[in-house]
Amino acid sequence: MTGIIGKKIGMTQLFDEDGNVVAVTVIEAGPCPVTLVRTVESDGYEAVQLAFEDCRDKHLTKAELGHLTKAGLKHGKRHLAEIRGAGDLKVGDMVTVEAFEDGQQVSVVGVSKGKGFQGTVKRHNFARGPETHGSHNVRQPGSIGASAYPSRVFKGMRMSGHMGSERVTQLGLKIVRRDPENNLLLVKGSVPGAKNSVVIVKGR
Repeated sequence: MTGIIGKKIGMTQLFDEDGNVVAVTVIEAGPCPVTLVRTVESDGYEAVQLAFEDCRDKHLTKAELGHLTKAGLKHGKRHLAEIRGAGDLKVGDMVTVEAFEDGQQVSVVGVSKGKGFQGTVKRHNFARGPETHGSHNVRQPGSIGASAYPSRVFKGMRMSGHMGSERVTQLGLKIVRRDPENNLLLVKGSVPGAKNSVVIVKGR
């Protein structure tokens, strides 16, 4: 099990060994102290809880502060996340970008950008209606059900509504380069979320 919590900084580009331009996402990952280790005997599954990003104690509840203090941390942490899988980490250990390797396959979990309330063309990729001959049905969704039967709209019908701002896992990414001095991971390709959003990098 290899995982770490980080913050998406933005995108840039690098040149690989063959001179090709590679688009990469820069992630400021860790260092993340281990605050809890779950085992099959006590919790029914194996996982490691990591903490990320210092914050002032007044922004946390007493329960959260007590949990972090029990783990041996002197400062409050803004984010906690569990990463499932077996490992040899213990409470108090520090996870850094050195836990990963160049060229390693990873998956990145983040919250996608929020788009607000959107129509069916943007949200579900619906086709548009005719634009000529007096049509007023250019970007309308069309029929959503019959009248006499079933006389209602079925659940799950693709319609207008809130779009984005949901948990997304991007698979098949690769670490191009690490920068342990600055706690940076350079991942090939795009990563879900806006700049400065929190992401979780999991090794495969």
